[in-house]
Amino acid sequence: MSKIRLAQLMKLFGVLSCGIALVACLSAAIVATVRPEPGSPQDTQPGLPVRAAFYYPWFPEAWKQQGIEPYTNYHPSLGFYSLSDQTMVRGGIQVGIASWWGQGSATDQRLPLLLTAAAPTTFRWSIYYEPESQGDPSLSTLSADLTYLRDHYGSDPSLLRIDGRLVVFVYADASDGCGMVERWTQANSVNAYLVLKVFAGYRSCARQPDGWHQYAPASAADAQDQFSYTISPGFNQAGGAFCLGRDLARWKSNIRDMIASGARFQLITTFNEWGEGTAVESAQEWASASGYGAYLDALHNDGMVELSPSPTADLSHSDNWLPIVRGTSNPQCSDTNSARP
Repeated sequence: MSKIRLAQLMKLFGVLSCGIALVACLSAAIVATVRPEPGSPQDTQPGLPVRAAFYYPWFPEAWKQQGIEPYTNYHPSLGFYSLSDQTMVRGGIQVGIASWWGQGSATDQRLPLLLTAAAPTTFRWSIYYEPESQGDPSLSTLSADLTYLRDHYGSDPSLLRIDGRLVVFVYADASDGCGMVERWTQANSVNAYLVLKVFAGYRSCARQPDGWHQYAPASAADAQDQFSYTISPGFNQAGGAFCLGRDLARWKSNIRDMIASGARFQLITTFNEWGEGTAVESAQEWASASGYGAYLDALHNDGMVELSPSPTADLSHSDNWLPIVRGTSNPQCSDTNSARP
């Protein structure tokens, strides 16, 4: 591995004081970091409710998909970056939920970089288990993956734990139902804290996980009682569907509603899913004077403070003028995650 620069990585959505940057420079052998032991007084874990954002460590590969390059309708302020030159900033976000596609995958290989960079901070990472979206992994596969996650990452203080238990979010496909809950609860020999994706009738399942969440960024907001409250800034997929226009006033209102809900998991879809156009990370289209972008600024201020737009912001590519689409029947706007590589 060549020298890797995680540029200002651990501003980490504003966990550090805004304006303070911690630059982590990692070489071929990642520099060892002194980390507190899990359960020690120095091993700080956030309490509930917690604010978290879905995060995708699949760049630069994902800039090219379906014959489109770059695979996005927007212009990230950092350019078309790779993970090794990624800045995460502002927003009061305490946890990143990192997409994970299995043992040895590119997302698995990048997880240690995220954990190492988070080591000097109180920011935490969780796992988003993606293979469930492409079929029904067997009990043996789920058990092996959970054991792998526990053995490789479960004791890392930078990983989110609740009551000492590794937290795993699980995606799902449209055909999943109570059978998915049954498989996951049976396979969970490591006692992970499981947060499954909702489906119709999920509350009626005989077995129940520790929590539930929704991932449907074509909807501006989604409430699942006290389990979770999820908000999305917009959905404008490259080469595909325009499902939800960006509206900063609506976004601020959704932030306030999310906080008022008191839900255990207060979720942002997403930090950097550029293909589907759901990112809150800074872009030319919503640049701000702070340098963090209007959507992270609004999160940082809990949706309460109006900030002046940056005089350098390029709004020529903005979709703010487009109508807000609500309750669309467009099948491309369903929760399919079709942009995922």
